[in-house]
Amino acid sequence: QVQLVESGGGLVQPGDSLRLSCAASGRTFSNYYMAWFRQPPGKAREFVAGVSGGGGTKDYSDPAKGRFTISRDNAKNTVSLQMNSLKPEDTAVYYCASTTSYTLRTSRNAYGYWGQGTQVTVSS
Repeated sequence: QVQLVESGGGLVQPGDSLRLSCAASGRTFSNYYMAWFRQPPGKAREFVAGVSGGGGTKDYSDPAKGRFTISRDNAKNTVSLQMNSLKPEDTAVYYCASTTSYTLRTSRNAYGYWGQGTQVTVSS
């Protein structure tokens, strides 16, 4: 059983930065591939970024590449998403999720554990 709790969302202006954090419970955190998904208003939930258990592999969606950075700290059971140069189209509820399915890691259907989500709004 894994419990995930996100924090760090908020209202920011275009061009600003924001850092999201996710705290996970459980003793086997390093066994999970951890990811961030987001769900814009009226749209489907989509993969944003993910990191392998040891931190050696990181994946990003095209919109996130070059602007977002995912990291994890296995000693603290946390995963973070640093978001820079935010745009209005980044507005969404952001979810932390975990999976043991590495081959399906960009598909939301592969994830059995989700946080409650944190709202990110980018607006002037």
